[in-house]
Order: sequence, then structure tokens, then C-alpha cells
Amino acid sequence: MSRIGKIARRSFLVGSAAVVGGVAFGYVMYKRPVANPLLDQVAEGEAALTPYVRVDASGITLITPRADSGQGAYSVQAALIAEELDVELDQIRVDPGMPSPAYYNTALSAEAAPFRSTDDSFAAQSTRGVMDALMKFLGMQITGGSTTVPDSFEKLRLAGAVARETLKAAAAQQTGVQVADLKTARGMVELPGGDTLRYEDLAPIAATLDPVNDVTLRDPSTWRLVGKAMERVDIVAKSTGTQSYGIDFEVEGMVHATVRTNPRRGGGMIEFDSASAEQMRGVQAVVPITNGVAVVANNTWRAIQAANAIDITWADAPYPAEMEEHWQTLSDSFIEDRRDSRMRDDGDVDAALDGAEVIEAEYRAPYLAHAPLEPITATVQVTEDRVDVWTGTQVPRFVQSNVAKLCDMDADQVFVHVLMMGGSFGHRLEDRVVREATEIALQLKGTPVKLTYSREEDMTHNDTRQIAMARGRGTVSGGKVDAFDLGIAMPSVIASQMGRQGFPVAGPDLQIVAGAWEQPMQIPHYRVSGYRAPELAPITSWRSVGASTNGFFHDVFLDELIHAAGADPMEERLRLCWHAPSRKTLEAVAEMSNWGAALGPDKARGVAFCLSFGVPTAEVIEVTNTANGIRIDNVCVAAEVGTVVDPVNFENMVQGGVVWALGHAMNCEITYSDGMVDQQNYYDYEGMRMFQAPVINVRGLENGDAVRGVGEPMVPPAAAALSNAIFAATGQRIREMPMNKFIDFV
Repeated sequence: MSRIGKIARRSFLVGSAAVVGGVAFGYVMYKRPVANPLLDQVAEGEAALTPYVRVDASGITLITPRADSGQGAYSVQAALIAEELDVELDQIRVDPGMPSPAYYNTALSAEAAPFRSTDDSFAAQSTRGVMDALMKFLGMQITGGSTTVPDSFEKLRLAGAVARETLKAAAAQQTGVQVADLKTARGMVELPGGDTLRYEDLAPIAATLDPVNDVTLRDPSTWRLVGKAMERVDIVAKSTGTQSYGIDFEVEGMVHATVRTNPRRGGGMIEFDSASAEQMRGVQAVVPITNGVAVVANNTWRAIQAANAIDITWADAPYPAEMEEHWQTLSDSFIEDRRDSRMRDDGDVDAALDGAEVIEAEYRAPYLAHAPLEPITATVQVTEDRVDVWTGTQVPRFVQSNVAKLCDMDADQVFVHVLMMGGSFGHRLEDRVVREATEIALQLKGTPVKLTYSREEDMTHNDTRQIAMARGRGTVSGGKVDAFDLGIAMPSVIASQMGRQGFPVAGPDLQIVAGAWEQPMQIPHYRVSGYRAPELAPITSWRSVGASTNGFFHDVFLDELIHAAGADPMEERLRLCWHAPSRKTLEAVAEMSNWGAALGPDKARGVAFCLSFGVPTAEVIEVTNTANGIRIDNVCVAAEVGTVVDPVNFENMVQGGVVWALGHAMNCEITYSDGMVDQQNYYDYEGMRMFQAPVINVRGLENGDAVRGVGEPMVPPAAAALSNAIFAATGQRIREMPMNKFIDFV
């Protein structure tokens, strides 16, 4: 064990509680303390010991500021605090808290810095430190990028330790017993004679003390929760159907609303006739909003029926009306004037390709919707001196800022109550539903307005995953891959997403090449170029962002070169891979899948690898080529995450990521006709069906020195492994998703 000052090279203070994960090289401004937001809210006899721990007479509340959309974020945050605070998960309440700069995400800087996650050079560490400082200055309280565990792993354990030692100090003051003679367990301080003092009873004294920052973290060998299978804090509610989500929220006096906005995204509304809608049962008002109209009624169904009855004339879309034009825009973007980055350029690719037998291929990945099961909703109440927002969101600080601007109020007059979400996959990084609910609520001051999208409205206006195209050229020599040249064209995800938040984005968009340029493959002549296509339809982060398409492009092209060389797909990847943790994932998945062993008739395997979000992930998919189509039988996944915090949740997250990725690769796309989305509901955006779901075997490796998240890294290799398996089974190479355009699945 080590003192807090030796825990990491990077540390700073939040309030009086030490928090790890800051800048590497001593930025004075960066190290200035951020105020503990709970101190503004404490009542008499209540102790806000750190920004993450509140204790009062009624119990212990752990603040869990990373949003939960079903991935277990509240539970893992609570477990990290509880590990050091010496409480059990069944003793505590979790609360996402109010938005605050104190809850900025320390792990976002890893994806923002233009360095591979395998690069530990001085320049890489320095730049990550600068980017982390920027995240702090901007107060970036964001849930995304598989950063909940990396962001929380040390800072929340430290918060628990600070709270524990402060409560012991309170017990020492009350009893006169030396702190060294006190112990803690199950939310109590234990005295030498066996008597105990509840944390709740010590809160009034603890509230008068300065937090004890001189703490020691427990050695992993003593962990009670971390690394052990644990019951999630929401398991009972979700198992009994009593979990409350945003769609369930109610408040006295609430009215219901829905909207219709231009189905040609970003186009305006020319005129509307709502006369018939206004006469429908339950309708209370029809009001204009930006680019559309809202209906207010006494329930959501009546609001939706009335909205559909409004006759509206819409303006044209600001992007190409037909899909052929979208694809042509990407095809035309492989030119020097549109080159956004060349993050990888090893050897001499041009010389290696000159005069050689060049293998060429083109790949495509479509727009995709997020389509979470829970309907998109937000409730907003505007009064003269405050605004309350109840919604599921991954960006509460953006919500707070944008609502304040709409209402011409200060941000501290906007109270964002973050609710449990029934899925997101990146959708709730956007806040359009909150802005529209606020527009309606401003016209009905004092009345809480609950805005709910119909499924069709959500599918039509969902900011989708990027459309993308890649072109590969390569050569092989002596049974080995010799040259690899991959160009990727897509619009900028970050410019589209952050532009809606009013943040200009300068420089290259690393998401254009994420999941491709940073792969730890030692190919003699190796180049990855990103080409920034003009803006098309609005896009945003979708589970694994740029890597969701690029993991497919990179690994399928690598597989094509390996087969052209006549090499074994697993052995050649292992030969090329120079990064030890990545090699171990390939070795693990080879063992899990019994790679090389004979398979039955019409069966074949495909392997894929992708390092994304700092997580090396290898997947092997086994398929059967039946008379009716391809059946996916088994999937083996190995991922290096440093520490598996909860083995049960880890396995579920990995399996869910694989199902998500395969379902979309097989069956899903968003297309445009006349500027409008063609797919309107789950019946034409199907995903993976239950009967298609394979057996999924999971192995988490713990060889790395950094703790990583798993929500997103499982997605990029899955489509590639499936395509490679189909090729091995049929000889047909599928280079475009969804794959059901080319082959049937059973």
C-alpha cells in the first residue's frame, strides 16, 4: 500500500477530497480545488464529506454522477465508494446528484489526445495532461466513451477512504478513543470494547471537521467488493418491474406533449393547419416550436394522435435527398484537399505498391439509429425564478447550460434531475428533447410539461451513426502481409455533435480514423488516412463511434491480405502484433475457440481484432453454412481491461456488445428518400432476433496497468469477425453492412 501522494503521478483536489487522474506535469491552475457541490445543499446534522458521500440521520447516500442507461454505472460507482467506505451495497442509496464541474470526466482526455493508447512517451503523457486540464476547465461532466470505470476507479475509492477516515475522526472526537484504535465495518465505527457508532449518528460531528485527506487505499488482496461477483443496486427493482425510468416520471399538475418537426432534418416549417387537431379529445394547446409544432394534451396517446392530424408543409432538407448522393459524396472525398489526417505512415507505402500486384477493396457502413427501447422523454417546469428538468441524459451540464440560455436565466437556476435510462448507446448525448420541452414549457409557465416522442418521431429525427466508406490497397510477399494502405472517408462526427452544443471543433477529427490507425500491427509499409467528407445528414456518437465502422474496415481488409498471402488468419495476426497485451487477447481467443481444430461439415471460423478505447479485443465467430443461410453458432471474446471490477456485469456487458454489433451488422441501416428517413420503427430496423443469438463465451484479461471500460470496445471487431467467418465458410467476401443485402441469416 502507498500514501495518497504516491498513488499516481497525477492528482488534484476536489473540495477537500483527493481525486486521482489529473494532469501529469504540475499545472498550477489545474491543481486549484474545485468546490464540493454538496456543501451548498447540506441540511442541519448532515455531512457532505466529499463530493460523492453524503451522510445524515436517514442513511448514507453515494453520489454517482456518471449516468446509468442499463450498463450498471450506478452500481459500479457505488461499489467503488463502498469498498473504501466500509459499507455494503444494501446499506446505501445512490443519487446522480446535480450537475457540477466537480464531476468532470478525467478519462475523456485519453480519446481526445492524438496518440495511440499504447504510446507512453513523454509527448503522449504531456498532451493527455493538457487535454485533461481542458476537460476540467470546461467542466465536462459526460458519460460516454467507456470511461465510467476508468474515470471512477481511483477517485471514488479515494472519496470513500476520505469519508471513512473523517467519520473515524468524528468518532474519536466523540469518544476520546485514538483513531488508530478504531475500525470500520458495515457503516459503523467499531470501538475497542466492541461498541459501535453508526455513520449516521456521527454525521453532525463529521460535518464540523475538515475532511481527512491523509488516507491509504486498501490493498487489492483485501477487497470485499471489487473483483467479486456482486448484486447490482438496481437488480431487485429491475427484476420486479418496479424500476422507474424517465418515461415513468410524474409530477402533480403535469401535462403531456409530443412534437412533429420537419422530417427533412434541419429544414424549416413553411405553414401548418391545426384546426382539426385542436378539436380532438383531450387536446389543450397547439404551439409552435423550432422547425415544427407541439401538441399539449391530457395524455401522451391523445397528443400523438392530434399531432398526426396536423397538416404541415415542410421545407427541403439541407443535405442530399437520396442515398445515392450520400454515397457519391463519400466516394468523391478520397482526394488530397479533403485529407483530414494521416496518423499512421510507416515505411514507404507508395514504393511498396508501385509495380507490385496490388490487392484492392472498397467497404461501406451505413447510417444507424440508436433506437433505445425506452421512448425519448423529458419533463420541464419553468417558473419565474427557476427551471426544473427531469430526464435521462449523459450530458447534464450541457442540458443545464442550454436550458438556461433558452430561459434567459443563470445556469444555477436550472436544476437537472437525471433519471434512469432504458438504453442510450449514445442517443442521450443529444438534448433536443429537453430543448423542445423547454420551448413548450416557456409557453405554459408554471405547468410541468412532459414531452414524449413517438417511436416514428424518434427514428426520423435520431442523430445517427456516421455513414462511412473505406478503400484499401495492399500487397503480400513471401506468405506475409507487406503493405497496407487504408483510406477512410466520413463526415465529422465531432463537428456535427459538438456543433449542436455550440462548441467549434478545430483540427482533425480523430474519430474518422479511430479503430484503424492505432492498431498494434507491425506491417512494413503501413498507412491509414482519414478523409473528411462534407456534412451530410446530422450524425452523433453511436456505440464505439468511429471505431464502430473502422474496426470492420481495417480488420476485413487485413483478413483479405492474409488470405491472399496464404497465411493462417490467427497466426499472421499474432506474427504482426507487437503489443504484448494485444497478443495475449489473440492467444486467449485462439485457445477459447480451439483455433486450428477441425470443424464439422459446412462450419468455419473467422477471427478479428481491434484495439479501441484502450482495450485490445479479439473475437472468433463460428458459423454454419446451412441450406437456408448462415447460422452464427458461437462467439468467443477476449478483452484486456486491466481490472475486472464486477465479473458478472463484465460478462453481461461484453455479451450485450456482441449482440448489439452483430444485429446491426446483419440487419440494420438508416436510409434517406426525398430527404426523409425510410425506417420508422422496429419492424424495419430489426436487429438480432432471439433465435439468431449465438452462445457467447467471455474472458477478461487483467495484465494491463490501466483500468478500462468495456461498453464500447466489444463492438468494433464483431462485424469483421462475422464477415471473415462467412468468407471462410462460403468463399464470399462481404464488404458492406448490413450483410443481409448479400446473404441470408437463419
